[in-house]
Amino acid sequence: MTRAYDTIGGPISLVSHTGERVTEENFKGAPTLVYFGFTYCPDFCPSTLIALKNAYARLPDGVAPPQTLLITIDPERDTPEALSDYVTTAAFPENLIGLTGTEEEVAAAADAFIVQYERIETPDSLAEYTMDHTLLLYLMDENWELKTFFSEVESDPDHVAQCLAQHIG
Repeated sequence: MTRAYDTIGGPISLVSHTGERVTEENFKGAPTLVYFGFTYCPDFCPSTLIALKNAYARLPDGVAPPQTLLITIDPERDTPEALSDYVTTAAFPENLIGLTGTEEEVAAAADAFIVQYERIETPDSLAEYTMDHTLLLYLMDENWELKTFFSEVESDPDHVAQCLAQHIG
């Protein structure tokens, strides 16, 4: 059974955490792992990124980790500067690139990956709101076509490493 659907993935046009305008063309030529999240996320996003780093450490010799993208679903707060601070967190993958854009650009990227997200007001918290979002990671091949996706990275980094090695090794 395949987990590669030609309806998932598509063109993106966003701004990286270094301020550069990028599209999917910037990531062709090598496998890329795409995750939609946000820097104010209290649990799922950081734990997923930490688990990814752990999975990458378990890759067999000779298998390089895929380029890793965090596409924000909170462009209001996740400016390139905010993403720059976040993606350089030592516990996250070293090759993590943060991407943001206008509300419309982020929505278009999310639509291309069939990602759902919604702002939830939390007036009693310091953050004022949070974002509910799809918790999937998408492995794109060197042609920016979906190879597979993951939903539970935290629970089994060994399985994720094996699966990545199978698809990119």
